[in-house]
Amino acid sequence: MFGNETARRSTVILAVALAALTVGGTQAMAASEKTATDTAGTAGRAFGRLGPLADLVVERLRVGDRVAASKFGTDKPIDDPAREEQELAAVRTRAFALGLDPERTAAFFSDQITASKVVQRGLFDRWTAHPEQAPTTRPDLTEIRAELDELTTSLLTELVATNDVREHGVPCRVDVLEAQISADVVDHLDELHRTALRTALQSLC
Repeated sequence: MFGNETARRSTVILAVALAALTVGGTQAMAASEKTATDTAGTAGRAFGRLGPLADLVVERLRVGDRVAASKFGTDKPIDDPAREEQELAAVRTRAFALGLDPERTAAFFSDQITASKVVQRGLFDRWTAHPEQAPTTRPDLTEIRAELDELTTSLLTELVATNDVREHGVPCRVDVLEAQISADVVDHLDELHRTALRTALQSLC
């Protein structure tokens, strides 16, 4: 069992490494996604040293679905610049206390906010075009924000745990691709959430 899992992970690592080394990367990325699909199976967790961080990012994106459901059909805007700046200011303070680079950490969380808005806009467009797919209940935004606060704590903890991993350029980018592709596969992401995941992971290295 251990040998099979090691072989599966090695295959994915090779695929994402090829994608990282290919100029443009489009064809290699497509090939690596197919390889990941063939090898990841139903492991349920993203691979690699950045896998746990990618899992948390996907979880946050899923919360974005509920944020969209809470706002759709109301006057609540997707963009909330004042609240976003408050969140990023708080992140900078917490990052400094944890020994993380405040600006780099804020950039990562800014990407999380942007990725969530990608999901929200995509779902708004989908539900407007297909009203039958629109949510029939409206989640409590206050409860959702409390959950997002908990995820912020978990993400900061994982950023601390992976600080050394994220200091190395090309190896880090390979780790990101491994985590991204395997998270895409094991979480069965659609194109909207796949695009959001790429946005959310773009500042890790």
